[in-house]
Amino acid sequence: MSRYAENTSVSSERSRAEIEQTLSRYGADGFMYGWDGGTAVLAFQMHGRRIRFDLQMPERNAEEFTKTETGRDRSAAQAAKAWEQACRQRWRALALVIKAKLEAVESGITMFEEEFLAHIVLPNGSTVGGWMLPQVKKSYDSGSMPPLLPKPGE
Repeated sequence: MSRYAENTSVSSERSRAEIEQTLSRYGADGFMYGWDGGTAVLAFQMHGRRIRFDLQMPERNAEEFTKTETGRDRSAAQAAKAWEQACRQRWRALALVIKAKLEAVESGITMFEEEFLAHIVLPNGSTVGGWMLPQVKKSYDSGSMPPLLPKPGE
């Protein structure tokens, strides 16, 4: 199956600008972008909530970029071009996801908090998804629900 926008010519910078414009159009009152190592971070403030997407960028030296489909080595320029294409694809996909979520909220299909729940930033800087996913896994692994309140000292 092909990936959305896998052959896009839209630059990563243009996709980020589009995301910022989309957020502004739907009423965001704060926006930021940065990166740390191989992770791009995009965050915004809207409806009294802070939302953060941590977008893992592809590894520059991964074989999908340094080797051809037949296993031959690519030149450094070819590998860089393939890597940049993968980055552009991820930014286009994120732009699509954010726009679709905002339109679903605007159209009354879902609520803002429901649509962005996993990406809501908690007071300690983690996201709801990062905090909750280990608990969901533990519940499935054990077959039981966690207690309503934590044990003393937890």
